Amino acid sequence: MAQFELVMPKMGESVAEATIIKWLKKPGDSIELDEPVLEIATDKVDSEIPSPVAGVLEKILFDEGQTIQVNGTIAIIKTQAADTAPASTINTAPAIPAPASAPSQSINTTSVDVQRSQGDRFYSPLVRNIAKQEGISMDVLATLAGSGKDGRLTKEDLLKFIAQKTTATPAAAVVSAPSPTASVPSPSRAESTPASVSISGGDEIIEMDRMRKLIADHMVMSKAVSPHVTSMVEVDVTNMVLWRERVKKEFEKREGEKITFTPIILEAVARAIKDYPMINVSVNGTQIIKRKNINIGMATALPSGNLIVPVIKNADLLSLTGLTKSVNDLANRARNNKLSPDDIANGTFTVTNVGSFGNVMGTPIINQPQVAIMAAGVIKKKPAVIETPQGDVIAIRHMMFCSLSYDHRVVDGALGGSFLRRVADYLEAFDLNRSI
Repeated sequence: MAQFELVMPKMGESVAEATIIKWLKKPGDSIELDEPVLEIATDKVDSEIPSPVAGVLEKILFDEGQTIQVNGTIAIIKTQAADTAPASTINTAPAIPAPASAPSQSINTTSVDVQRSQGDRFYSPLVRNIAKQEGISMDVLATLAGSGKDGRLTKEDLLKFIAQKTTATPAAAVVSAPSPTASVPSPSRAESTPASVSISGGDEIIEMDRMRKLIADHMVMSKAVSPHVTSMVEVDVTNMVLWRERVKKEFEKREGEKITFTPIILEAVARAIKDYPMINVSVNGTQIIKRKNINIGMATALPSGNLIVPVIKNADLLSLTGLTKSVNDLANRARNNKLSPDDIANGTFTVTNVGSFGNVMGTPIINQPQVAIMAAGVIKKKPAVIETPQGDVIAIRHMMFCSLSYDHRVVDGALGGSFLRRVADYLEAFDLNRSI
């Protein structure tokens, strides 16, 4: 018999830690190859962790609810392989000795990504990043009381400190004019104190789940960072609707996939981004980052009522069939909680289909660090004026509103409006005789 160390896998370039949600196996249970052992949550997505070996779960090193660094050992699995090396050498990551005062989760001594500051106190990457943005030194962090496990400093502790610090600043303080070369500060998500809410006897209190808290933080941050402007256009999508109606059965028979309006809209968006590449940017202080790749996120509603945005990488390089398969695959995996952090990473533009809920139009919030998001409304039949060589006529057409919310720091009305109009032009010019 041999021992195999199950480690917390790296779940994406920007993911440094994960929280154990639920153990699917208990000590003594048999485990098949690639069988899920536990469920974890990162700051991006929830996932199941499969076992890379078959065997018996011998020992669980961390409890549900604990947060573990990637590459850290989380369980021991007893396998049938020859015992050629001790368990401590199976994971080749260098060991980090745990201090005497370390919290219980310091049982992991093989993590290569553990970040510790003065006094060996642990701070998560998110806490360290917020502290850096707010100019809070490590010495100051060390003085703050933490409400997490074993006194760990949480994001909420730090944001509360920042809010108190902001409130304590004298209102009459003199504000000097910024230098032309000064970087634009990142506004704090805790700049305003929410109003207190009174509760009556018949009210129900529902605690936000983890994902809803993340969405709430992200939306508030986006509105604080980006001055939102929204442009709208009405689009005649009759050709698109008639074409899909004509080919959908043949397409499903040939490809085994249902074709919806979403990939057709994404195709038009990708083409318009190539025409207006400055819509495909991000902002870093006073720098504009022009993205090379066109990675389009599609906002997807989950059965829980939460929202997630899987990303179609290099959407401009995919055919309509390829876009359809990507859209269906990501949507299905999102609904079944099978997305990986990489599936929702590196988006450069987002599309949301508010029409799927019967809405005519919407004013969506920008998905940071992007600078624009487009909403497609419901498609409805309407009487419309059609210009012909013989004169204007009124006909029944399939019409749809599209709206674009954009960051007015870097996207002016001319660019935002022209880009949205170009998307509409591509949709209106859809080839009714296009082959699949």
